[in-house]
Amino acid sequence: MPETSNARPPIAIDGPAVSGKSSVGKAFASRIGYRFLDTGLMYRAATWNAVQNGVDVSDAQSVAAAAETMEFSVTDSESGDNLIVINGEDVTKHLHSIQVDDAVSSVAAVGRVREIMVAEQQRLAGEGEIVMVGRDIGTVVLPDAPLKIYLTATARTRAIRRHRDFIAEGTEVELEVILRSMEQRDLADSSRENSPLRPADDALVVDTDDLSFDEVVEKLIELVEEVL
Repeated sequence: MPETSNARPPIAIDGPAVSGKSSVGKAFASRIGYRFLDTGLMYRAATWNAVQNGVDVSDAQSVAAAAETMEFSVTDSESGDNLIVINGEDVTKHLHSIQVDDAVSSVAAVGRVREIMVAEQQRLAGEGEIVMVGRDIGTVVLPDAPLKIYLTATARTRAIRRHRDFIAEGTEVELEVILRSMEQRDLADSSRENSPLRPADDALVVDTDDLSFDEVVEKLIELVEEVL
């Protein structure tokens, strides 16, 4: 990763799906004056692109080829949300669909896909002052980050959170269906050969099961004051 001069160092946040990484990370970044990047959206973008092009997501070679030819960029909206553009089209609204949820673990497990994404993530981190969230930020993307945080919660708690999101969007999905998908995703993410999901050895683990959104953000602010 390129050296930064006067910029404050990047901060790594990892954790399983719907552990609060994205929403908390965005609010946290805003509070400390950092940019924000949800790296999971980059893998979801590669997944959406593969599915839209009829690629068999179980075929690693085809998935890699699709990712290599995909032109994508990450920009920020006025509210600080990440916007993902693929081949000139803003696809952000499609990235949390059930279709993408079901296929993203297979795509994210492909070594070549991770190489492409990690290179771009490290380029962005080289500019400094960024909170980067994902599943391998502290272990692979930013192993030298001075502050690594691992957010976690039980699968059921996370499934309930995702179910609330779907209901708010007007999408009817059974909670147990989401829970099964969540458990399958956790297993796939933690057991894959390339960059498995796990806390970095020096990560600070924060269990969000019994914490409100604001309490988690405040906890991260405390960690910044203690570590940086």
